[in-house]
Amino acid sequence: MPKIIIPTPLRKFTDNKATIEVEAIDIRESIKALSDLYPDLKRQLLTETGDIRQFVRIFVGDEDIKVLNNEKTPVTDNAVISIIPAIAGGSGVKF
Repeated sequence: MPKIIIPTPLRKFTDNKATIEVEAIDIRESIKALSDLYPDLKRQLLTETGDIRQFVRIFVGDEDIKVLNNEKTPVTDNAVISIIPAIAGGSGVKF
């Protein structure tokens, strides 16, 4: 089964689990399965229409799905999926 790596800021939604295995054939199914297991995580990753949020990056291995086939990117049983949430902010210092 594909393994999803959960970043530290999102682990509070997955009972502090760092990795979760799901049954899926592509990224869309993987994220849906993850959201079904952890409903509080859903609004962090998906829009109201069920699409992956624009500022959430997802990688299969070392490849960004945006350069592959987006949500339709297939995953194999031994795939490693990484979720990279958007990080905003800064020091407030102007140069």
